Amino acid sequence: MSKEQPSKEIIEKIQLLHEKYKASGQDMLSYLEGLLYADYLTYWDYINLDTLLTLQQPKTSFKDEKIFIIYHQITELYFNLIIWELEQICEKDRVDGGFLKLRLERIIMYFDQLISSFSVMWKGMEKEQFLKFRMSLLPSSGFQSAQYRIIEIMSTEIQCLVNLQEREDYRDINLTNVDSLFDILYWQFGAKELATGEKTLTLKTFEEKYGKQLKELILKCRKKNLWKIYQHCPDIDEELTEMMRTLDLKANVYWPLAHYKSAVRYLHKAPADIAATGGTNWQKYLPPRFQKVVFYPELWTEQEMKEWGKGWVVKEIFGQENVE
Repeated sequence: MSKEQPSKEIIEKIQLLHEKYKASGQDMLSYLEGLLYADYLTYWDYINLDTLLTLQQPKTSFKDEKIFIIYHQITELYFNLIIWELEQICEKDRVDGGFLKLRLERIIMYFDQLISSFSVMWKGMEKEQFLKFRMSLLPSSGFQSAQYRIIEIMSTEIQCLVNLQEREDYRDINLTNVDSLFDILYWQFGAKELATGEKTLTLKTFEEKYGKQLKELILKCRKKNLWKIYQHCPDIDEELTEMMRTLDLKANVYWPLAHYKSAVRYLHKAPADIAATGGTNWQKYLPPRFQKVVFYPELWTEQEMKEWGKGWVVKEIFGQENVE
């Protein structure tokens, strides 16, 4: 029985491979020989499934703690996808409207997944279990997500992240001292001790691990962040502007509001009794109307800025359409 001869398509592909390896000074025959001994790729090996399923290591015996861990791991993976898209935007030499819209559409989609998935937190765990196992995790807190800080820094001018009480004074500042500016970013005020105003251990350990990296990113994004790229886009239209506004809402209203709903369910206590978020003052930190973090203030009216987050909180938290 004669052996089947390679098809024309196979011969053409081999020729292309030969040219590829020759151009880089490699021996194609060695690579082909390697293919003879290589195993077929499996789904579980490709996504490192066995390793992935070992990354949940509860600190207590409460069953719902595993849900808590998995949810936060999923959240960090979505953050990583958002950062990946922002990096593609910021690293591209010339960004046109079509490219920017495609990436914004993906980022908004990831935020939609994050926002809707938060029901896992407030529907997927027993309150009694959560309140017990959460106390064993101090002083860790979701506040310490450096990836979310990276998203914020890459999305807007750093002055927009300054604490609300001092933001106006820094609106047009020429960024020269990143250390002093870093100390008045809004998230710093969400991790101060209520009694003394001092930095909590949650904040201190966060800064020790990520402070240098975040400060370097602030300097890097000074001239190239999502807002600046949008401003220099050659074909801005209503659709692109609306996508920027939508991202602003998703990141700075709907996402913290989803987090706030969960905190209200599990941690609703008098401020003096707050301990289960690593000491962070979530009651003043999470509601959008208190921080009024807005990535793109130029895209909103004065009235919209004044009522930033107010309507959504009233509707989602208190079940009312309007408030006096």
